[in-house]
Amino acid sequence: MQLEMKVQCEKCGNTLPADSVAYICSYEFTLCDECTENARKICPHCGGELIPRPRRDMPAELPTPSAVKIPTIKSPMLWAVSFGVWAFVALAATLSISEFDRAIGRSFYFRNMLGLEFSQVLTYAPLTPFVFALAIHFPIRRSNWRSRALLYLGAGVLFSLAHITLRGVTPFAMWEPEKQKWVSGIWDAQLHAFKIRWDVFETLFYLNIVDDLTGTFTPILIVAHAVSYYKSFRERDLRTLQLEGQLAKAHLHALKSQIQPHFLFNTLHSISALMHTDVQAADKMMTRLSDLLRMSLENDGVQITTLSRELEFVTGYLVIESIRFDDRLSVTLDIAPDTFDAQVPHLLLQPLVENAVRHGIARLSSPGEIRILSTHDEHTLHLIVRDNGPGLDTLGARKSGTGLGLKATRERLQTMYGAEQSVNIRNMPGSGVEVSVHIPFRVKAGISALEMTAENSEATA
Repeated sequence: MQLEMKVQCEKCGNTLPADSVAYICSYEFTLCDECTENARKICPHCGGELIPRPRRDMPAELPTPSAVKIPTIKSPMLWAVSFGVWAFVALAATLSISEFDRAIGRSFYFRNMLGLEFSQVLTYAPLTPFVFALAIHFPIRRSNWRSRALLYLGAGVLFSLAHITLRGVTPFAMWEPEKQKWVSGIWDAQLHAFKIRWDVFETLFYLNIVDDLTGTFTPILIVAHAVSYYKSFRERDLRTLQLEGQLAKAHLHALKSQIQPHFLFNTLHSISALMHTDVQAADKMMTRLSDLLRMSLENDGVQITTLSRELEFVTGYLVIESIRFDDRLSVTLDIAPDTFDAQVPHLLLQPLVENAVRHGIARLSSPGEIRILSTHDEHTLHLIVRDNGPGLDTLGARKSGTGLGLKATRERLQTMYGAEQSVNIRNMPGSGVEVSVHIPFRVKAGISALEMTAENSEATA
């Protein structure tokens, strides 16, 4: 039974990429690393121990969009970013005002100006994560914009009150024209004692409520919604890519399933024809066919194999055909040594060789020859199948390349490699046909990006 790999933390809801660290309990309740640490590795669902979930490695070249992780209210990064941004804004405002005062010749005290700006601006920093979390957990949608607007209005007033309170406790709460100095809302500088001045907080409320709502609270909401929408778009892209991988794999299996019965039917037909003329040869063909079926079962569900393994399968098929042709069929392999480990689709060569036998060699009264060649350049693997049959002119179906085996092969290559592949059929000088296949040259161990996409889609479905 295959373990279903869940794609979201069941506590915070954040996306869990297939190669990320995650933890599960005995009931497969899945948590991200951060929630696991907060829960001290004890499942909040069943009370059991949380253990690391098996990780599925993903290749670097896989074009899967990475999941966007939105920081929570408990995330140190969110608090660090908040304080860092507002500290930068306060410092930039101080330098800007200082340069302006210097330009017009007005005297200023840099320390007082810095304290004033930090009092006005940095007090937004401890409030920003709460507004960000509010917007993430209660986003505006078309169906709830009225209720959300009322919620945000109430939260905005509370945000302004909290900012005014924080600013009021600083030495630069409000400028007092009569005394020509800055005063605090909780400290009496003359008596050197704590004294709450409600008039200071009242004045700050009227002076700041509009600016807090429009200039700070609303922009934070907009940024949070932008991050949330971006996360949704990325997750949608991820789900789309996973679905495309699943569909592509299903399509590949369907095409491969067309090739396998086609090959089996033709081979059985050859055995049936020999049963009336040469029972011993038919028996040899049955033995070889059983070997091929064993190899086929071993590779059931496999789309990518090595060229050496594919040649082993094709050679077994050609042994069967050589028995049918009473040794009138000769086979030549001209394989570049550094291509034996190249990745090729399973059952790529078999339908090409079968076409060469059925439409080329079978129509000759003289001995026939099939040559299989492989070369490569920096990026492309070149596979060639040649025969010395009558050529394309006498066989319209073969010329157009619409036979079942060749058609399925074309569609498989198109699905797997897109524009990076090609299949060409041409007459050889004199006689014979050449079919050349060009696909990306890959020798790295493992499966293709398409296969990995499909497997990860199955795991995260």
